[in-house]
Amino acid sequence: MLKILFLVYHGFSAHSGISKKIHYQVKGLREGGHDVRLCYYDFSPEGHRCRYIDGRVLQDFGSGWLAGLRQRFSYDAVYDYCRREGIELVYARCFQNANPWLTRFFRRLREAGIHAVTEIPTYPYDDEFRNFEWKQRLGLKVDQFFRRSLYQQMDAVVTFSDAEEIFGQKTIRISNGVDFDSIPLHQFSPHTSSDLHLIGVAEVHAWHGFDRVMKGLGQYYERNGQCKVYFHVVGGVHPNTMTHVFRPIIEHYHLQDRVIFHGTLFDAELDAVFNQCQFAIGSLGRHRSGITVIKTLKNREYATRGIPFIYSEQDADFDSQPYVLKAPADESPIDIQQIIDFVQRFTMPPEEIRKSVEHLAWTIQMQQVIDQVAWKQ
Repeated sequence: MLKILFLVYHGFSAHSGISKKIHYQVKGLREGGHDVRLCYYDFSPEGHRCRYIDGRVLQDFGSGWLAGLRQRFSYDAVYDYCRREGIELVYARCFQNANPWLTRFFRRLREAGIHAVTEIPTYPYDDEFRNFEWKQRLGLKVDQFFRRSLYQQMDAVVTFSDAEEIFGQKTIRISNGVDFDSIPLHQFSPHTSSDLHLIGVAEVHAWHGFDRVMKGLGQYYERNGQCKVYFHVVGGVHPNTMTHVFRPIIEHYHLQDRVIFHGTLFDAELDAVFNQCQFAIGSLGRHRSGITVIKTLKNREYATRGIPFIYSEQDADFDSQPYVLKAPADESPIDIQQIIDFVQRFTMPPEEIRKSVEHLAWTIQMQQVIDQVAWKQ
């Protein structure tokens, strides 16, 4: 059993897939027999900026702009906690926040004999900032300047890509995992036997490529497609994306009754929409942010649920699976007729799809990290 500090540089939201993933990772480590403490940054009920460990305040930075600066620079309390509690491994999650103070913190950990790894959820990530606000782009510039020196203090970088080295540091390559307890099995309840319902679940960004599905729908109907095809988008859509990307496509092709925006859904409401649908939409635009290989969480959630799906990146866990359609990694509209033909031929039951990803349980994936850290005797 190891004593592990899981370090997160932000707070949590009940509506966030990232938040859920982190809690599932912690759960997976604990189910593997490890003593895991979750350290994160958030606001107290009084509005103070605080660093917490498992719900208890470790450090109260106060309020105001000065407190905001302090939380970025002050890690002494975390270091002292690690020494006091005998923490053996710090597992951090990248927040594109490399700076001299964070580098000093990890250097002190290394000098104290405490191992450390950082998970970089998406690599490379620089192109994802292309359309972000100037403050976020400025933060990326700072990160770019200091990240190589930061990762020199680590044992390794955890990645879901196939990169053997990231920012000068060796990698531990794992897959995004799944928590089987939290994802129910797909139970399709059709409206009619002839309709096709597609579902895409995401906090929608350009790299999800949902516009390719909408353009594909438009072209399908321009060619006098006879099947009624509906695209259910579940998750937040930025107003700029809706106004400048989705709405012009929908209006041009008259898809107002074919593309349905549900907003963010959870639990029974989310399950109900899934169970209306026969086929799911993964990422179709990762090439837009310069990514070729990635093991996305969404692909694994779809497979755990037991619904077939499409995506365009390279993902070794799914590229050859019979319940997957691969789209080209380009700007071409998605071939809706190909999806229709696939669904009409598809007979694999949800239980069998789910069984194919049992090895992707978070308990197994997180233990791979533990096994590959260079433990010194």
